[in-house]
Amino acid sequence: MITDESIQLVKDTMRVEDIVGDYVNLRRRGQNMLGLCPFHGEKTPSFNVNPSRNIYKCFGCGEAGDAIKFLMTLEQMTYPDAIRKIAAKYNIKLEEKEVSQEVREERQEKESLILVNEFAQQWFEDQLYNTDEGKSIGLSYFKSRGFRREVMEKFGLGFAPATRNGLYTAATSAGYKEQQLQQLGLVRNKKDFFWDRVMFTIHNLSGKPIAFAGRILKKEVKAPKYVNSPESEIYYKSEVLYGLYQARRMVRQKDNVYMVEGYTDVISLHQNGIENVVATSGTSLTAGQARLVKRQTENVTLLYDGDKAGIKAALRGVDVLLIEGLNVRVVILPDGEDPDSYMQQVGSTAFEEYLTKKRRDFLFFKADLLLEEAGDDVAARSDAIRSSIATLALVEDPLKRAGYLQQFTGRLGLEESLLINLVNQAVADRRAEARREQERETRRREREAGRGATAKLPPVRPSKKAPPPPEEDRWAGMEEPGFQDTPPPPTTVPQETSYTPSWEGMEEDGWAGMQEPEFSNEGDVDIPPPFLEGKVPELPSLDPVAEALQNRGHAYQERELVKVLIVHGAKLFDADNNVTVAAFITQNIRDVLDDFDSKKDLELVNRVADYLAQHGTPPTPDWFLKHPEENVRKTAMDATMTAYSMSPKWKEKNVYLRQKEPEENQVLITRQFLHNFRMKKLVRKQKICLDRIEHFSKTGDDQKVRQLMGVLQKVSEVIKNMATISGTVVIKK
Repeated sequence: MITDESIQLVKDTMRVEDIVGDYVNLRRRGQNMLGLCPFHGEKTPSFNVNPSRNIYKCFGCGEAGDAIKFLMTLEQMTYPDAIRKIAAKYNIKLEEKEVSQEVREERQEKESLILVNEFAQQWFEDQLYNTDEGKSIGLSYFKSRGFRREVMEKFGLGFAPATRNGLYTAATSAGYKEQQLQQLGLVRNKKDFFWDRVMFTIHNLSGKPIAFAGRILKKEVKAPKYVNSPESEIYYKSEVLYGLYQARRMVRQKDNVYMVEGYTDVISLHQNGIENVVATSGTSLTAGQARLVKRQTENVTLLYDGDKAGIKAALRGVDVLLIEGLNVRVVILPDGEDPDSYMQQVGSTAFEEYLTKKRRDFLFFKADLLLEEAGDDVAARSDAIRSSIATLALVEDPLKRAGYLQQFTGRLGLEESLLINLVNQAVADRRAEARREQERETRRREREAGRGATAKLPPVRPSKKAPPPPEEDRWAGMEEPGFQDTPPPPTTVPQETSYTPSWEGMEEDGWAGMQEPEFSNEGDVDIPPPFLEGKVPELPSLDPVAEALQNRGHAYQERELVKVLIVHGAKLFDADNNVTVAAFITQNIRDVLDDFDSKKDLELVNRVADYLAQHGTPPTPDWFLKHPEENVRKTAMDATMTAYSMSPKWKEKNVYLRQKEPEENQVLITRQFLHNFRMKKLVRKQKICLDRIEHFSKTGDDQKVRQLMGVLQKVSEVIKNMATISGTVVIKK
């Protein structure tokens, strides 16, 4: 422990301009000195050093302090290490207080292990540059990757020859202990652990070598491509990121760090000007690595290969970053490319442009990826949404989470209230699991205490994967959480804004010959859903997400249209002209078939039209119920089982209605339902036209604008006529 007197001597001797000048090019301006801030990227100098007061301050980012603070912040040093570094610069001999024998031995052991690794690094470098084997194999490989000598020396690259005892012999001859060589994983059974491989040195944040990785160059050899040092007193894999020592200054300036998978990716990007890059060394990210990054920046961009393995790696690593409160983005490279190969192919300028243009927010990237894979499968889409919601629940900042929810609502086409309930439930589940983990850990420690092992166990720490809820309100800007065992079902009214229209099929001639059916106003009555006689069995409740997905856009109305066709299609709509309900409906929805949201229901409508064309009569409900395809049978079963039947008490009480009983009222059902169905479709088509007209007006495509104006006029006329017939008032938005 450094004495107070020595610390004060260092403080009295150190000059802030000397320490800062080793890192920043300072120029005199009056009594102060000015330079570019090393803590954030800037083009106009705002970093001021005041020699008279022995302090610095950046008026751009706000960083300020003395020389000790400068080293602790920039170099990520501890206070004693900063004192020692300054003392060494001024040749000050530090006096240290007596510490316990245990602490002294631990410190000496770690320092001696570092010295052994420093010897090993120098030996690997000497083999690379000064031996025939190293030059012909190792140096040739690194040069083939385009690595320059200064970059290779900066990252401590080397070569381990094919001889199995070269390092062991050299180290023991130099006085290093075999036990330490084995402890660091450099030697096993008097044989070198690394042999016939190019070597990569892994540094800590102080630039000290703490481990090594060796890559084999021979092909078709039954050996792992990379081998790494085992964990030791100075190396914990979960607490280290390759290249962070070399990248930390630029990470702070750019306020962003790129994460890649491999060592060569880091070196290649670094020497091509992208220095704010680190590697996970092929392993999944850990909480320790996430915290290490957060000390440098809160912005992380995952940069992975374009194959499926690279994408899955991006999905695996994000959770721990989100839990630590980091902003995560992702860039996926073209298929078959890694950062190194793509950089070599397109050059550094084009590569940086690609990173800027293709960078996406991770939560949206994951949601889009899973939904694309799910396709139209409702169950798969439901799982994809739940997985995305689980990831969103990891975002602790309530304002940030609320912002994501608003965008997710439009992206997924679901009610915001449903998504809020799902997120709240996911957060509650995660916190409950954290409490259970802590309880299990407490019980385990109590059992260990009973065996007398308490002193060996570290103190209990809250789980970083699911921290307990803080006392402040985390739900600011959101609806009341209202945790429930089962989230309430969403409203079944589809949201117009959830529809994503296609611009195809919107040309003017697509409306040629469009006719409007005659609708009669037969009284204001509530039309029940289609039905058949018989008792309605109780149906199992749908998953709320799956149900909401089924009802996106106009999907709910389209399913009801199919039910009308199944239940009433074979009945007569116009007895005088022998026109069936199915014939009337299919004839009058031809102009809106392209606007169906549900492909399955559109397929069923087309089946009915084809059946009519072939047989002259529509299919009966029994035809649907006995259809060989399960999807058709299931839809028919749902249509008949959810049918509405009139209470028998109406007949028992001799109550007579002015309208026919529901099973005989197919004419009114068909007229009213078809009117409302077409009105919804046409109003949406009108909105699409208006949106496209606005778009092409901005782009200057006058031909498209004129064409769409013609379409809009025809659609608007039809809507107006329909509203006049039914007495409906159409409100333009």
